[in-house]
Amino acid sequence: GLAAAVLAAPAIASAQATATQTPTRRPDVIYVPTPEEVVEAMLQVAKVTKNDVVYDLGTGDGRIPVTAAKKYGARGVGIDIDPQRIKEATENVTKNGVGDRVRIIQGDLFETNISEATVVTLYLLPSLNQKLIPKLNKELKPGTRIVSHDFEFAGWKPEKTETIDDDGAGRSHTLYLYKR
Repeated sequence: GLAAAVLAAPAIASAQATATQTPTRRPDVIYVPTPEEVVEAMLQVAKVTKNDVVYDLGTGDGRIPVTAAKKYGARGVGIDIDPQRIKEATENVTKNGVGDRVRIIQGDLFETNISEATVVTLYLLPSLNQKLIPKLNKELKPGTRIVSHDFEFAGWKPEKTETIDDDGAGRSHTLYLYKR
């Protein structure tokens, strides 16, 4: 109701400062946190270094850009449309002391400029991956690495495919590495 709208006003104002457009859409995917083992493998398969800028599309609690900054010294940017995820990601950045290297943006990943990225990570549905192809082709510099968790980009040939047999909870995951 009204109380929620009043409480959300400061968050929306700050989102307008960082995103070109205030998100009006609901998230397209249900938030499923990526297990730590998979986060590590995604950053390893992309060969992330301190010279990278890792953009995580649909960042959730920000664990991928936080790990990229903390473990590899990279800069990270997490983008999410959900205010609750933004709150969690911002707390995660603060808790891990990486605020100098990680930015969290509340915004629509289709509307947010990602041209600064040298690595893009995502865990989205195949339909969203397909919808992202024109944006990735247009905004990413040649050589940018793209790591997709579990879902391929139809029509793109991965440079590398890696399977994690057990994520600690008995599930297996497949990572697809693409180069722009």
